[in-house]
Amino acid sequence: MTSPDTVAMATMPRDSSGKRSTAFSLFLHNKVSVTGAVVLLIMVLSALLGPVLAPFGINDTDVANALKPPSSSHWFGTDDLGRDVFSRVIIAAQVSLQVALVSVTIALLVGVIVGMVSGYVGGWVDSVFMRIVDVMFAFPMLILALAIVAVLGPGVTTATIAIGVVYIPIFARVTRASTLGIRSEPFVRASQTMGTGNLRILRTHILPNVSGPIIVQTSLSLAFAILSEAALSFLGLGVQPPQPSWGRMLFEAQGLMGTAWWLGVFPGVAIFITVLAFNLVGDGLRDVLDPQQRSVIESRSSRR
Repeated sequence: MTSPDTVAMATMPRDSSGKRSTAFSLFLHNKVSVTGAVVLLIMVLSALLGPVLAPFGINDTDVANALKPPSSSHWFGTDDLGRDVFSRVIIAAQVSLQVALVSVTIALLVGVIVGMVSGYVGGWVDSVFMRIVDVMFAFPMLILALAIVAVLGPGVTTATIAIGVVYIPIFARVTRASTLGIRSEPFVRASQTMGTGNLRILRTHILPNVSGPIIVQTSLSLAFAILSEAALSFLGLGVQPPQPSWGRMLFEAQGLMGTAWWLGVFPGVAIFITVLAFNLVGDGLRDVLDPQQRSVIESRSSRR
């Protein structure tokens, strides 16, 4: 007897060349995206090793050395309380990256499930889910996040939940669009004909084939989550003092930019570099995971 999965695999399109380059090897040929990945790795390692790398405590005050410019003893200078800016930027990286990672994970899990079920089942289920998504899309993301934080109260946890909720519709839309194109493929229909359960089809056939756009959207959403967390903290609705975050540090520096430029420049540069690195990685992943872009890259590599 032939199992449903065997029949489904037999009807799936095969690579005629048999030697097609892997997505990972193609990604490594993109020097710009690899640079972004290296920068992200450095940022993540800095966040993880923050307590070891920071030469001072984040709340160690030294009023006698307040508002000192960058020097050999204080690489990024000191703030109005004499706290070391370099130490606070390093520790703030841990907070910002943690909020971005957790919030995007929430959006990823909920959005992918909603998108797959909506696109695969269709009918009234699709209509109900998409109307809810449309209502959420009707509000600007930052305004919706502000409304959620206003209801739940300021703090790291509520900011994380708010950012995660506002990104659910994006993942749902991306996953649904990809699922609509996959559900009519021969290997999916073969599994349905052989009586394979819907849950198993979603897990073994739909999810692997829609993972490419989801991975790309994840990298891009992480970049925007960094910006969202910084915006909420800047407005006083995210990370609360004395815990540092890049957005909170920008808020504290806004009144001193004329006399202490380093207070806002270094956290601002950290946000810029991290967001840019996520975008570069996302562009590289899009190129190697999108079939059309991947064909162009492979043809260029073969000509070389």
